[in-house]
Amino acid sequence: MLANIVFQFFLKGGPVMWPLLFCALAAVAVVGERAFWWCRESIKRDLPRREKLLAALEHSDIEQSEKLAQGSEDPVIRMVRQSLNHEHTSIPVALQMAAGIELERAGRFLNVLDTLVTLAPLLGLLGTVTGLMRAFLKVGSAELSVTAVTGGIVEALIATACGLLIAIVSLVPLNYFSGKLARLQFELETAASNVEVLANAVKLNRAEVP
Repeated sequence: MLANIVFQFFLKGGPVMWPLLFCALAAVAVVGERAFWWCRESIKRDLPRREKLLAALEHSDIEQSEKLAQGSEDPVIRMVRQSLNHEHTSIPVALQMAAGIELERAGRFLNVLDTLVTLAPLLGLLGTVTGLMRAFLKVGSAELSVTAVTGGIVEALIATACGLLIAIVSLVPLNYFSGKLARLQFELETAASNVEVLANAVKLNRAEVP
């Protein structure tokens, strides 16, 4: 019964409801995937090991640092491990490349969600225009009826409401995931700066040793 009501409501929204349905499904898929990814990523965080790793680097204990970094799925530790294992690039370049990989993983599909937030209201506006055009065309028709005119207006209102609803519901998780991404970027940049400073200190200590 409820499904039939929803389906009839969907049909009254006009042809533009089909691309809006696609936008809604895409938004649900992206939000679900990103929520699962961030939940899984939060479990991988290992702050105690991260502190031990930075402490080992501070004491110029590269061997211990590599042991601590092995096997960890923490994104910051993964970045440090990549920089410690660099062979053909400098430490800053290795850190930048590793951080870029982590940020690319964290920001996956956010551009899709951002596009949907903008696209859905525009599709709703398109439905508004087509619905009102249909209503005014009925006004000029010889077969004028209240049902025909109000049908176009209802189409316009449904399409607008659905477009705005999709955008509003998608905007909240978009801002949330963007905030998580910004926080991760800050953590990576902070850790990278520490690693660079500690690596330079290790080089100076080695150079001073006769």
